[in-house]
Amino acid sequence: MIGLWDTTGNEVVKALAAERRSAGGVASGLALSLIAVVEERKVREAEAAATIAAAAHPCRVLIVVRSDLDGRSRLDAEIVVGGRLGPAEAVVMRMYGRLALHAESVVMPLLAPDVPVVTWWHSEPPETIANDFLGIVADRRITDSAQAADPVAALKRRAEDYAPGDTDLTWTRITLWRTLVAGAFDTTEETVVGATIVAPPSDPTAALMAGWLAARLGITPVLEPTDQWPRMRSVQLQCANGDCVTVTREEGTALFSRTGQEDRYMPLPRRPVGDELAEELRRLDPDQIYSEALGALAGIKHLESRPPQRVHIWRDPAQAQRAEAPVGAYAGPGGRAV
Repeated sequence: MIGLWDTTGNEVVKALAAERRSAGGVASGLALSLIAVVEERKVREAEAAATIAAAAHPCRVLIVVRSDLDGRSRLDAEIVVGGRLGPAEAVVMRMYGRLALHAESVVMPLLAPDVPVVTWWHSEPPETIANDFLGIVADRRITDSAQAADPVAALKRRAEDYAPGDTDLTWTRITLWRTLVAGAFDTTEETVVGATIVAPPSDPTAALMAGWLAARLGITPVLEPTDQWPRMRSVQLQCANGDCVTVTREEGTALFSRTGQEDRYMPLPRRPVGDELAEELRRLDPDQIYSEALGALAGIKHLESRPPQRVHIWRDPAQAQRAEAPVGAYAGPGGRAV
């Protein structure tokens, strides 16, 4: 590992190239560049997730930590090639002051050549992705609405702000649920006429599951709230012939029940973030099924027909703070109302 303190972007580029040469790195062996936007307290979590994802998709990981926007502009960097991050090449960049608002000036020269770019926010999702240039340069953008203060509202905001290439880890977390539910109809052509989802009111996976069922089956699922479980508990489908199909979460498994058949237990583990991230990195084209489910959740049609390109909309947090300052207050240094 190489540590560079109070450095410049050019020095980081030179140090990465030198470390790659000494480690025998080959740029053509990289599948993509992964930009991870994280908070300081989640850097180790992001590194652990990137290590798992890089085992399946060798990549260059660029971790951006924005801190202290009011302080002096400074860049600290750690460069790791191999080592604790497995096959990944990683640069952890801590940006302070106004530099943090222009992270792309440091990140762009570090992108691996001729490979796709994925930006992943391991933090509360941005209100508008176009405000962050790191989202504009990406071919694929991964958010995590579960980290927002109101996860369901954050998912609906993702629909309003959607462009092809966007996805959310909430969608990835219901992959196994969708597989179990869809597999129940491999051997029958019965029409589904209703669905009931038991989950906490704030669970975004339940909301997106309802959107998926609505988009796929043309029904309006009923969300049955519960405070007894921290996550989605069960999904029940009612068929036109009176049969019911129910998937109920147990500890690491799912109880699969169907009218007229014996109950079965199927695997339903809670996966680490690294596995969820690796799943999303398997595809770099727009996910139309996700866009339809998200649109059904938010009541917005034809998300997939939106243009995939965004235009960067500059937003200065200091100016926003001045605009929000109460009447009679004035903005002090750094835009703080005093």
